[in-house]
Amino acid sequence: MESIRNYVGIDISKLSFDVAVEINDVHKHYKLANDEIGFRKLVNLIDSSHQVVMEASGPYYLKLAVYLYEKGISVSVVNPLVIRRFCQMRLMRAKTDKKDAVMIAHYGKSEKPSVWAPEASYVMELRQLKTAADLLDKSRTSFVRQQEAFDQLPVRCKDVKVAVQKTIRSIEKQIILLEEKMEQIIILYHGSMYERLQTIPGLGPKTALMLIVLTGGFTKFSNASQLCSYVGTSPRIFESGTSVKGRSRIAKMGMSKIRAMLYMCSWSAKKCNDGCKQLYDRLVENGKAKRLALIAVVNKLLKQAFAIATTEAIFEKSYLQNTCL
Repeated sequence: MESIRNYVGIDISKLSFDVAVEINDVHKHYKLANDEIGFRKLVNLIDSSHQVVMEASGPYYLKLAVYLYEKGISVSVVNPLVIRRFCQMRLMRAKTDKKDAVMIAHYGKSEKPSVWAPEASYVMELRQLKTAADLLDKSRTSFVRQQEAFDQLPVRCKDVKVAVQKTIRSIEKQIILLEEKMEQIIILYHGSMYERLQTIPGLGPKTALMLIVLTGGFTKFSNASQLCSYVGTSPRIFESGTSVKGRSRIAKMGMSKIRAMLYMCSWSAKKCNDGCKQLYDRLVENGKAKRLALIAVVNKLLKQAFAIATTEAIFEKSYLQNTCL
């Protein structure tokens, strides 16, 4: 028989965190600093009978979660949207840090979320590299667009143009360095998987690398459907009763950049990947829009990638490297 656990709710922010400790169905409130001193005080307030529940609030929760994990205390990390919906279901109107901590504890007791474990250090490093590369890419795009706007003016400053071009080149060099570092780490820890993913016609090295980074080496999911949902390409049905019959659309609740990369891959896959080509042709012949057929190809690629990544198999047919992203 499973032992009865006491749940601790934590509402965390950059400088502090509010704690609701359950003792005999009553919650006692504490406010502690979000640093190692506050962490030690929290550990002194709880024991192995408690399970700590907190939201995945940006980067602020991670140090505390890892600290508690290393101390042998059960931790659950929950999507903030889930907690928000939980509060709305109970018609909660007041919103304070103290109240949020209590509601997070109630959520833990009601839903019994799974226990969290930190990712490997190299995965955290990969995520940092990816985030930095994405920010640099956005900055580069901003400078490029601004230079295009300057070029449309009747009077153009040469010094500004030179400065912007130098900045763009510098950013591009930094992006290349970060991507090379990511590839080195991927090859070190997932070299075989990285190579096998690239045997899928339509899936190139950049997309293969990004999929490994985002999925933690395909360890986050038990099936391909979960991967499709994570990326945000699963269809969202909008129907209610007999009167509401909305069009199905993709959920778009996942990662926009990997969706864009996979969409570009789908253009190659519908030509050089037999399974994707048959799927695309069948959908178009049945009257489906080409864009919808390409989204179906993206899902097909994700399913193929999941199968290849979670087994020791390679794709049956080779493909031309220069046709893929």
